[in-house]
Amino acid sequence: MHGEAKEKENGGSELPSCCSKSAGCGNPSQKGTKHLWIVLAALVLLLFSARWIPILVPFRKAILDYGRMIALPMILGLVLGGMIDYYIPREYISKYLAQRKKRTIFYAAGFGFLMTACSHGILALSMELHKKGASGPAVVSFLLASPWANLPMTFLLIGFFGWKGFVIIASALVVALITGFSLQKLDEKGRIERNKNSVSVETGFSIRRDLKRRFSEYRFNLESVAKDFRGIAKGTTALTDMVLWWILIGIILAGLTSAYVPHDVFHRFFGPSFLGLLVTMAAATVFEVCSEGTSPLAFELYRNTGAFGNAFVFLMGGVVTDYTEIGLIWINIGRRTALWTMAVALPQVILLGWVFNRVF
Repeated sequence: MHGEAKEKENGGSELPSCCSKSAGCGNPSQKGTKHLWIVLAALVLLLFSARWIPILVPFRKAILDYGRMIALPMILGLVLGGMIDYYIPREYISKYLAQRKKRTIFYAAGFGFLMTACSHGILALSMELHKKGASGPAVVSFLLASPWANLPMTFLLIGFFGWKGFVIIASALVVALITGFSLQKLDEKGRIERNKNSVSVETGFSIRRDLKRRFSEYRFNLESVAKDFRGIAKGTTALTDMVLWWILIGIILAGLTSAYVPHDVFHRFFGPSFLGLLVTMAAATVFEVCSEGTSPLAFELYRNTGAFGNAFVFLMGGVVTDYTEIGLIWINIGRRTALWTMAVALPQVILLGWVFNRVF
């Protein structure tokens, strides 16, 4: 088993990290690094130019506001992803998130609910889970459930919407589960990409016993701590090269929209009609930057239009159509998975929004 091989390599003195190039802890992608520096340089240039070009001042303010909202959860997501990369063997992920069974999707949505990162903080975690062997359907369910159905957002949404916040949470989980089950069927028929990082797990393999063995053999000392820190940093750096440039693109586009699209446009075009739902979906694609940041916008939309369905579409639709998430799924999991994710999830979101506008 991979963990046992690593154990021998470490001489049994340290907790096996299972960190290898095949697991994504190798040298950062040169292509990803190049894209990151290009986008970062463009963003810095625009922000710096605002000192002499007055028209860029609103854009600079919007970017800084977005940065303050997502910086902490994004960093948390990257660091947690680096810890998963270094500490968690592929066997663990394959046991729960790589099997072609219905409970795999329930596990994925449940893990998403327990996460505390926002939609962009969760990106790094989801891509790391895929590198560790999680199936495409499981990763998509994890992504769809985590931004709106996680514990911190539960309290935030209830604070904004009252008991209707529970409706948003439950609906997000339903969309995540149905989409996951649908993609699982497509996976069985070979119509979406399969994860080549999955590993076989021995019958009777127990994560609890394996963890107990690993911790009993771990030697806590300065050398071990230093090695652990380097391993986590290496995994975090690899994830940063993978996802950060996508996040920066999303922030730039959202900042431009926030700075230069008049707010009264929302009040005129986002009514509780089917056309209003479609316009809301289009706006959610651009405005979705962070779940914590988008929820106040959704409540403002609801307060001014009374269209609860539009608020739900603005929240959930942003996750489904977010170019950052779809781009990462396209590049790292596969284009067919990305396209089917939108094809399956979008109709559910629009249908639920239409129903909510008539029920509430």
